[in-house]
Amino acid sequence: MEPILLYDTTLRDGTQGEKITFSGDDKIKIAKKLDELGIHYIEGGWPGSNVKDKEFFKSAKNIVFKNSRLTAFGSTHRYGISAQEDKNLNAIIECGAPVATIFGKTWDLHVEKILRIRLEDNLDMIRESVAYLKTSHLEEVHYDAEHFFDGFKENKDYALQTLSAAVTAGVDAIGLCDTNGGSLPHEVESIVKEVIAYFDKPEAEQKRKKPIRFGIHTHNDANLAVANSIAAVRAGAVIVQGTINGYGERCGNADLTSIIPILKLKMKHPCISDENLKKLRMASLFVSETANMTPLSSRPFVGKSAFAHKGGIHVNAIMKESRSYEHMDPTLVGNRQRVLVSDMSGKSNIEYKAKELGISLDDNGLDTEKILSRIKRLEKEGYQFDVADGTFQIMMEKLANQFKPLFDLDSFRVTIEKNKDQPCYSHATIKISVDDEVQGITAAEGSGPVSALDNALRKALNKVYPNVLDPVHLVDFKVRVLDGRDGTAARVRVLIESRDETSIWSTIGVSEDVIEASWQALADSFQHKLARLEKDKSIK
Repeated sequence: MEPILLYDTTLRDGTQGEKITFSGDDKIKIAKKLDELGIHYIEGGWPGSNVKDKEFFKSAKNIVFKNSRLTAFGSTHRYGISAQEDKNLNAIIECGAPVATIFGKTWDLHVEKILRIRLEDNLDMIRESVAYLKTSHLEEVHYDAEHFFDGFKENKDYALQTLSAAVTAGVDAIGLCDTNGGSLPHEVESIVKEVIAYFDKPEAEQKRKKPIRFGIHTHNDANLAVANSIAAVRAGAVIVQGTINGYGERCGNADLTSIIPILKLKMKHPCISDENLKKLRMASLFVSETANMTPLSSRPFVGKSAFAHKGGIHVNAIMKESRSYEHMDPTLVGNRQRVLVSDMSGKSNIEYKAKELGISLDDNGLDTEKILSRIKRLEKEGYQFDVADGTFQIMMEKLANQFKPLFDLDSFRVTIEKNKDQPCYSHATIKISVDDEVQGITAAEGSGPVSALDNALRKALNKVYPNVLDPVHLVDFKVRVLDGRDGTAARVRVLIESRDETSIWSTIGVSEDVIEASWQALADSFQHKLARLEKDKSIK
């Protein structure tokens, strides 16, 4: 199958998503991670539009990219001035990126009602801008046809004229953009086929020296960005634009974490190596971490729940043959198979989890019926183990007499102070023991009682396990009242999701006291992390 080139625009289009922002250092780190993943083009930003992007390209000059070509973004020159006078075009040339991508208007509605210029003037702007960039020392010039599919459906002749303007100026690649994200896969496939056929005609071939590569750029407003990208590839597109995790304006862009495995594993198109494909989940987590966005568990291929099984019948089947309920091997994208345990579980779930955790039930006088009974009783009290893998592991180890606490709580005290002029102030003191040795009293402040407890526990543990907990931080904190009829005396469930550089885990606590429930979840989170480190011999 023909190789497909991957064009990542996380650093530009991705930052237009709500709540998404990257510092200059963030963008450098992500660019390096994308290069490691094997992305062919990394669109770094718009050097002519803001200082941050200009500084990014300045810093990027010191990076040696092994797999990627850095790309600078911009637009056709402004109406009323020449391409040579346009500051944005000159900023692209001066920034040092080897590839330039500029966009222009393809939909006559935008030309006449938004830009309010003549259709012929827009064609001149496209032609002149591409031609000017081609006279510089850039390795490639790409043209993104903004709103192409909407424009094609309303005025096909003019939409094709805009592409022809770029082609006659010597453009190397054209991206067909579904900017509003409303096109359907069958429309995209049909239109892309027609466009490629139009420029494959003998009379068109005579007007240029080399074939034009066509690409696809889609948005997810109809939840079809990935499907539309795949449809375009089926029609002949050889460059696919998208962002990691689908970040982008409104509903986002096409998600490369889905597109890459579909192209490589489902459609057999070479795009990245097998080795790099295994880095996909880590790249997804890295970008979400850098963006300070909670990873989406249900994200296909790379999400925590992408290969998770809960129903007993399903688990029984995958223990015999994983293909029975999994469409692919999760390890190919750096993910793993997971089995969840809840009151819906059967014996197969318990047997699977015991094997996964390295717990031998036979040696401890335990059987699956007793464990299931215990789980169902705890879930009746408010625990929910299918969303708390860290606490479940600790519970299983305790039942099997295999739990080795890395610390024990002696006591803690939390105080909250409030006066009319200041917000609440929280302070926590804690006393823990490690290997039966009391570590003394440690105190810390926090923005709330749980934050103060977290800080105090970290401070105490850091004396025994220096720096090992630095990468751990809270991703999500949820409190749910289990039965509101008891009012303020009701039992509450606290769910904490934590993460480090490589993994995410969840822990849970249940109590009538929200601080006690929070402590249970917080303590389990640190116990889980320290146990992993001890198993890996990272701590002694």
